[in-house]
Parts: sequence; structure tokens; C-alpha cells
Amino acid sequence: MSSTENSTLTRRFLVRGRVQGVGFRWFVEREAHILSIAGWVRNNHDGSVEVLAQGTRDQLSGLHARLRDGPRAARVDAVEVSDASPVAGLNSFRIEGAW
Repeated sequence: MSSTENSTLTRRFLVRGRVQGVGFRWFVEREAHILSIAGWVRNNHDGSVEVLAQGTRDQLSGLHARLRDGPRAARVDAVEVSDASPVAGLNSFRIEGAW
């Protein structure tokens, strides 16, 4: 495996649809723990859910796939992905405040 496949990447995911009030943040937190991803998840004012995640390419790909499905009560219409700046010292995953 090459060093680029093992290196830590940082991505921002913006999830749109019926993703607030359906346990989406707790779903993301659980999936991130399963995948050993660091970062955070929070609700945004516009009804979207924002995720900042740090992990390997494979870990982030796994999270992206899970975000597209979401928990049972959610309806995911879109998941936007963008590169983000690494956050030093980020070594766990947490749910941030609603706003």
C-alpha cells in the first residue's frame, strides 16, 4: 500500500434532505467511531448537517457511503464533499452544538 493511501485526509461533508430531527448526528457519530474517524458533526441553520472528518481515503470513502444512506428515518437528497484543512490534535469524533 502506498503512503498516500495511508495518509490522513480531511473532508467536509454537507448532507441535505430530511436530516435534522431524525437522529442523523448520532448515526454519524456511531459510524465514525466504527470507522475510527476523527472529527465532528453538527446541524446547520439551513436544515443541512455538516460533518468534518479526518481519516484515510478508505475510511472517508466508507463514511461517505454511509452518509448517502443515513439512518432509517432520514431522507438524504445530496451529500456535497470538499477538501478541508487538517485540524491539529483532532483524535476523536463528537457531536457539536445544534448551531
